[in-house]
Amino acid sequence: MTHTIPRLLGHPVGVRRVIDETPDTKSIVLDIPPELQEKFSYRPGQFLTVRIPSARTGSVARCYSLASSPHTDDELKVTVKRTADGYGSNWLCDNIVEGAQLHVLPPSGTFTPGDLTDDFLLFAAGSGITPVISILKSVLAQSKSHVALFYANRDDQSVIFDAELHRLRDTADGRLSVEHWLETDRGLPNATGLAEFARRFPGRDAYLCGPAPFMAAVRNMLSDIGMDRSRIHAEEFSSLSGDPFAPAAPLAATGNASTVVVRLDGESHTLSWPPTANLVDVLLDAGIDAPFSCREGECGSCMCALTAGTVDLGRIDALDPDDVVDGYILACQARPTSPTLEVDF
Repeated sequence: MTHTIPRLLGHPVGVRRVIDETPDTKSIVLDIPPELQEKFSYRPGQFLTVRIPSARTGSVARCYSLASSPHTDDELKVTVKRTADGYGSNWLCDNIVEGAQLHVLPPSGTFTPGDLTDDFLLFAAGSGITPVISILKSVLAQSKSHVALFYANRDDQSVIFDAELHRLRDTADGRLSVEHWLETDRGLPNATGLAEFARRFPGRDAYLCGPAPFMAAVRNMLSDIGMDRSRIHAEEFSSLSGDPFAPAAPLAATGNASTVVVRLDGESHTLSWPPTANLVDVLLDAGIDAPFSCREGECGSCMCALTAGTVDLGRIDALDPDDVVDGYILACQARPTSPTLEVDF
């Protein structure tokens, strides 16, 4: 008897070139084939989930932000910085060369502005610059707005995109302010220095990405100077324990399945939703291209609005309390608890 091996979710894409950004950071420029261009369209600040081979587990999945901008760059580029014990980052930096192939999920993530015409306050540390520079370039290209960037690094050799930031500042007609904070000169960023910078640019939404202690310091500072929580947007990644590339097991038919109407990409789908299944698996089982990434309730890529019915929310780490109050759920976690439901993506 022959068995069909389930096809991995995601897509194999080629590596067009590899760029040495700093001694411990590389950018990987991807060669997206024409038939996948629409699927790989993205918004500034989003990320790719990459499948990385592992001798111990077969593969691991890691998320890397796109440092390119859909408004200024023709190619997709992710930037990877080595971390001391980071299996994924070290494997990519050691093994990926021009002409190699990576298996990736389409762009995803919610760390992306809804309106590029506002003025922006950006905070980045280390490789946290990757989604931030995507937002920065997009705002400068698409509007006449001003962007203020606070960028912390260990030393001047650690500054990723240093030359590009200088070029952008020189050509932005005064619309880009950049403050570099180097640990070798000033120690770790402190509340006083962060607040002095933020107070120069009041009334703006803040976007921040970097190591956890840096993010906590910026969040605390912004709260201390009176910024409302709704105006603080943070990108946080954690290592994925599951395999988002694995196809879901076929759904078992049950007599007590709910009926859900899903509105996605301008189309409406009426589906049977078993009580033991999550909505992402239901959509994938029906052949519908569902938005997802981690499938663990951490990234928010599958966030959608429950407009009718009730669910068991499951793990909702990626949702703010206000999101829950407003009726948002995570499609990779929610299970139905009412006979009929309606969901909008």
